[in-house]
Amino acid sequence: MTTGTHAPQRMIVRNVRVFDGISDRTLDNVDVLVEGAHILAVSTSPVAGDASDGVVEIHGNGKLLMPGLSDAHVHLMGNANNMMEFLQGPTGALYGNTIAEAKRMLLRGFTTVRDMGGDTAPVKGLIDRGVFEGPRIFPSQAMISQTSGHADFSFVYDVPEEFGGKPSRTDDIHFTRIADGVPRVLAAVREQLRQGATQIKLTLGGGAASMYDPLNTLQYTPDEIRAAVQAASDYGTYVATHVYTPAGIARAIDAGVTSIEHGHLADEDTVKRIADAQIWLSMQPFAEDDHHYPDPVRAGKNAEICHGTEQVYEWAKKHGVKTAWGTDLLLEPQSAPRQSVMAARLSEFYTNVEALKMLTSGNAALFELAGERNTYAGGRLGVIAEGAWADMILVDGDPTDDLSLIADPDTNFKLIVKDGNVVKNTL
Repeated sequence: MTTGTHAPQRMIVRNVRVFDGISDRTLDNVDVLVEGAHILAVSTSPVAGDASDGVVEIHGNGKLLMPGLSDAHVHLMGNANNMMEFLQGPTGALYGNTIAEAKRMLLRGFTTVRDMGGDTAPVKGLIDRGVFEGPRIFPSQAMISQTSGHADFSFVYDVPEEFGGKPSRTDDIHFTRIADGVPRVLAAVREQLRQGATQIKLTLGGGAASMYDPLNTLQYTPDEIRAAVQAASDYGTYVATHVYTPAGIARAIDAGVTSIEHGHLADEDTVKRIADAQIWLSMQPFAEDDHHYPDPVRAGKNAEICHGTEQVYEWAKKHGVKTAWGTDLLLEPQSAPRQSVMAARLSEFYTNVEALKMLTSGNAALFELAGERNTYAGGRLGVIAEGAWADMILVDGDPTDDLSLIADPDTNFKLIVKDGNVVKNTL
């Protein structure tokens, strides 16, 4: 394996089949020219240049080149640390584990991720400057929650801040932010934007990982949600909302949110309403053993969520919902490699090509709704095309025919390039 932190002036990946992230078919016998961090040309004619010109040549020998993968719902900090580390571990260790997981995620082929809760803007900055290796990050910063909501990780006997209590440990480390009432919600949104959020994450209903909220709870009033949407819109970006149920999704849509995160308990009328509103459904193809809970209440919530997955995907396809893909793995670092398995699991619900589009250009379309908060607007994401960021994977095999190949990146990803840098090369 070779690694690098500086892009060569020019690189040519020769003789590859290309899945460009958009087309239904691959293109054979292609040379891809990279200059700096961008793709300069995608050509079926040989591209001039060799080592004598200072060009790095990589011979693909007919293997398939595709855009780097993306994940629309990660918790980099949550993926890298367990609950005890969050509550009792040194803060420096939390960030060290997060940086290490960012590198592992990149080596799984994920070159861009949208982080939906955690203090990852500083990590993003270090990666973008080349100090550490990792994916491009669209950070949401702290998950914003009401007291007793999905992101309330305080102890049951703690006094809420509204009554003079102190912030919880997870609030202190910017993983969560409890905010009740319109003024505090506005302040919480603006706080995350000040810290570098590219979009805002609001929790509007119960979840499996949280202690105090049954799945059917409605969280945040319409006025509070509208306030968050207004504050985000004033910064040129949008609100994404953790929510599962029809009533919660309806409240989110009425308040003007842009992305429904999860939605596994939606009925068909609600899915159709998501389509009619032309907003996004950011789904995760959960299986029950993706997460493990020590108590029957949370395990039961997890099972209920997972059982809704297949039906909601069917309705989303039927009604033409704009659907993104993510993982939402959290607080179980040993499960982090399931990211690749969950990506391959999309073949249970979509054709291989449909799944690959979602994993590349599809997710990218959602990420780019961050507008002026998008620090990667200098190139296209999720495509192999002229002017796009040079984020690419060379696969030993054809994932358009066998999506399971992406479940084993160590074996099947022979070349990973991010930002024009060779991150992995085992050719």
